[in-house]
Amino acid sequence: MDATERFRTAVVEWAASGTGAPAAAEVAHELAAGTALRTAVLVEGVSDRVALEALAARHGRDLGAEGIAVVPLGGATSIGRFLDLLGPQGLGIGLAGLCDAGEESHFSRALERAGLGGGLSRADMEPLGFYVCVADLEEELIRSLGTTSVQQVIDAQGDLRAFRIFQKQPAQRERMVEHQLRRFMGTISGRKSQYARSLIDALELTRIPRPLDRLLAHVSAS
Repeated sequence: MDATERFRTAVVEWAASGTGAPAAAEVAHELAAGTALRTAVLVEGVSDRVALEALAARHGRDLGAEGIAVVPLGGATSIGRFLDLLGPQGLGIGLAGLCDAGEESHFSRALERAGLGGGLSRADMEPLGFYVCVADLEEELIRSLGTTSVQQVIDAQGDLRAFRIFQKQPAQRERMVEHQLRRFMGTISGRKSQYARSLIDALELTRIPRPLDRLLAHVSAS
């Protein structure tokens, strides 16, 4: 396990347990002080981490080797706790992040409480390194790739028959295919992460969703 993976694991345990995880807190402190770790990228879930790391790899980048740890929050409502631990009042390391549009207010309020600004709009959050998906990661990737190409990826993964059956469900029949695809990717545990990587791999690098593209550029420059 490399330093960034150890840091990620320790921070998640520390945030979940609060003061009840002194060993995790000690590991996080030691790694932040004694390694080349320079930035924590806070994302809502594992699929966001998978997408960001897969996109970095397509650009020939290894985020861990660059001292960048992508840390899944386990839900946007936890952002405040992670900012407390890692931000100016905690470890004081570089911060960046990605969230869904529906969770933007959680992120902006938490950034304000952490002392990183006041009355933050989406435009204000971006110079801080925090970016918002138009709806969510899946919507961004589906829109960038196009529904026909997404279904080709689903076919390559051996899931096309399952998707066709899903489309025939009463709750899905009248929905646009974009919505069906988004919902399908969340129906089974692990499927969002599976398709986050597959869709990133299928995208032309000129069509990368703006939030992902800008976030990677930010942590490259920071």
